[in-house]
Amino acid sequence: MNYNKVFESFANFRVVVIGDVMLDNYKFGKVHRMSPEAPVPVVLFEKEENRIGGAGNVALNLIALGAQPIVCSVIGNDLAGKTLIDKFSESNISSEGIVKSNNRPTTVKSRIISNKQQLLRIDSEITSPISQEESDELMERLALLLIEGIDALIFEDYNKGVLTEQLIQQIIDFAKINNIVTCVDPKFDNFLAYKQVDLFKPNLKELKEGLNFDINMHASPEKLIEAVELLESKLSNVISLITLSEFGVLVKKGKLIHTAKAHIRNISDVSGAGDTVIAVACLCLLADLSFVEIAEIANIAGGLVCEYAGVVSIDKMELLEEVNKLLIV
Repeated sequence: MNYNKVFESFANFRVVVIGDVMLDNYKFGKVHRMSPEAPVPVVLFEKEENRIGGAGNVALNLIALGAQPIVCSVIGNDLAGKTLIDKFSESNISSEGIVKSNNRPTTVKSRIISNKQQLLRIDSEITSPISQEESDELMERLALLLIEGIDALIFEDYNKGVLTEQLIQQIIDFAKINNIVTCVDPKFDNFLAYKQVDLFKPNLKELKEGLNFDINMHASPEKLIEAVELLESKLSNVISLITLSEFGVLVKKGKLIHTAKAHIRNISDVSGAGDTVIAVACLCLLADLSFVEIAEIANIAGGLVCEYAGVVSIDKMELLEEVNKLLIV
């Protein structure tokens, strides 16, 4: 397999990422003393950074891989929302699928950092479901994007209210009619709402919680297959891709099962690895790679980003080099 050509083909794909986008705010400073007012450290502020977060991190991975991402979500008509739109523009990510709401704020996660340690996080958000009006406007924007051409839809669910059960099914039906590939990175609330999608990618914790199924990978790893079979009986999805941390990745398509073993890495931070995996898996699916190759490449990508501190996007050339070195299918 010429993976160089496969990676070049990623540039041809327009992918909509639909779900909960958010603004990650970081305030950096140094702790010199404890507060006289309460037993808490006093942080002397030095600098502040705003970064794209949530579903937007999937879009950042797609653009890093050379694809053309479009973000669809509902954000607040506020300063944080404007900052987020500006960040998308700086990253060459289309935000034409973004709906601005006057009724809910943009989700913001603010972190206080000192000496490379997080001291505190403050979340500003409303997690109730979006209104019917906002849902309808999101669908209208999706329909307009279809005119320009869409190859795939990635559902990136953070349980912040954008993806409702009704909207999920509406989008899946829309995608099927228009021959658009559907990939899902789920969370607990709507776990079983994603019926008949092409690729469903939970991690082990999400699989256990979503099905209320006990799986001990050390004592009884065979339970994992039982859980995936139960999952597919409920969702009728085409491919199941389960990320298993140190146990690698399990992929199942029909009766065929493959396990991609984890490669030895110097793990620094697992944050954002799932976003990288779903982005890579989606593009590999669009490139007509086998379900085994999809799992193996996504597994390599997830491991690579874990070597870096913080949430980072995959480096396309680094991934290609690792794939050419490690992958023999």
